[in-house]
Amino acid sequence: MSEDTIRLVTIGRILRRRWRLLAILTLVGALVGYGASLLIPPRYTTSASVLLPGQWEERQLLTQVDIATSSAVVDRAAATLGWTGVSGGELRDRVSAKAADGNIIKISGTADTPERAQRLSDQVAQEFIRFAARIAGGSTDPGAATGPEALRKQVVETDRRITDLANTADPGQTVESVQTRTELEKLRTALQDAMKKLNEADPATNKAGMVVMGPAARPTGEAPPTRMQLIVAGALLFFLLAVIGHLAAARTNRRLRTEPEIAAALGSALLGTVDVPGERPAHRPKGRGSRAWIRPLLGVDTRWDVPTPRMSGDEADRRIRYRRLCARLRDQLPAPRRLLVVVPDGDDIARQAAGQLVAEAKSDPLLRVVEVSVDRPVVPDRDTESGALVVLSAGSWTAEELVGIAEACADSRHEVVGIVVADTVRARPTRTAGRSPDEATPALAVRGHATGGSV
Repeated sequence: MSEDTIRLVTIGRILRRRWRLLAILTLVGALVGYGASLLIPPRYTTSASVLLPGQWEERQLLTQVDIATSSAVVDRAAATLGWTGVSGGELRDRVSAKAADGNIIKISGTADTPERAQRLSDQVAQEFIRFAARIAGGSTDPGAATGPEALRKQVVETDRRITDLANTADPGQTVESVQTRTELEKLRTALQDAMKKLNEADPATNKAGMVVMGPAARPTGEAPPTRMQLIVAGALLFFLLAVIGHLAAARTNRRLRTEPEIAAALGSALLGTVDVPGERPAHRPKGRGSRAWIRPLLGVDTRWDVPTPRMSGDEADRRIRYRRLCARLRDQLPAPRRLLVVVPDGDDIARQAAGQLVAEAKSDPLLRVVEVSVDRPVVPDRDTESGALVVLSAGSWTAEELVGIAEACADSRHEVVGIVVADTVRARPTRTAGRSPDEATPALAVRGHATGGSV
């Protein structure tokens, strides 16, 4: 698995064999999301639309968006609302604006209640219109009286002043008086023409009259993230982390899976492989306490990172494989043929295989089974045994653990004469016709020799 490409079959295997653990972690994630929703107060968002009459370029609309969310507008809205403990700086984080189609600026406000969200959006929209009008008038001072209307008043005042000057001029028919009155009339005409052109060309005049397109709608639901969204996000996050954790653990798994690797770690030859029917349990040391019932509850008492057991023959076929292995041991060992069968503690597959091997040997060779802890392996001292036979399952132990078992055998003066690898298979129904298993003649021909092969 550590060198395999992650495929959908791997994900499916995780879901099928770890569904209890994944379900519990998903539930924990949902509870975490619910707890986070209690810490995050609900928020409500609504928008007020401001119409900008006239022709506007895109960059001009973006400028108006920036103005709508500027401190000059939001601070005035905060002062008008007068909310306790809420400053203009805090409101700026709750106000946003964007340009929509049709020269419309949408101003959105977020608050902890629907009523406040509605009031905030409406107030910012009103302050935006007032501030934009003052900018169009050429001043940002609220007390200033300049603007298109003020200019018109100045023109009227100037026109009246010209009339007064013309009336006070010498009414005679002198050349100087006639020239003065003529110049005043020209000045009046030029002033009126300039005002007319100003009215036609002034963009502030053409684009004045921004209006709010009705009050903001009162929100009926919370703004994201809602409580349900946080719960779903927490559950999904924990589920994905659990799957990724399984994949990461499998990629970094250092357990030996191939027969040559196992033989190299133990420093001996592979005598063969045997089959054990049933599901593959997880290797684990015996113990009591909370782990004894928590592991089955979570579904982690079985391995998930191993392929589905292949289909094997019936009971008779499996017993033939054990008999072939016993025949090989009889040919290899001198009399008296006695062996110490070493099984790693917690390897249920190897324990079943060792028991079946003892049953098929029928005291020739005489086999004594001992379970050895892989954490601190201790093998009984040599008595009358001719060596040690290591029985284990593939993909359950690391090279360091197997080297420790080999060193423990060497310390107790046991030579590892061979290795037997046990594997789980799906059993077929036992044959009911033909020769019985006891009548089956064990075939002594095996593939390969003591250096490797499969029985």
